[in-house]
Amino acid sequence: MVYNLLSNALKYRHPDRVPLAQVRGRDEGAYHVLEVQDNGLGLDLTREPELFGMFRRYHTHVEGSGIGLYMVKRMVENTGGRIEVHSTLGEGSTFTVYFPRP
Repeated sequence: MVYNLLSNALKYRHPDRVPLAQVRGRDEGAYHVLEVQDNGLGLDLTREPELFGMFRRYHTHVEGSGIGLYMVKRMVENTGGRIEVHSTLGEGSTFTVYFPRP
């Protein structure tokens, strides 16, 4: 899961700047929270319902099957967690994953 989020940060880097990916963790209420933030291409969140769909791809200029984020979401939800995304086109994205605390 973390591998997919980090590899996406590098695959979808912005061509005009050095790629930067930050990984942060914290506890928030009943959850352990993992954030992966990048300074890449960003996403058009008006299409967010498609983002975690199987075989869905936002950017087609790199190789990929469109199954990675689908699998990440399924794994997280199967543990009782959730995943959120915040993004600005041309600036980057932050994926926030909430894992229930035991």
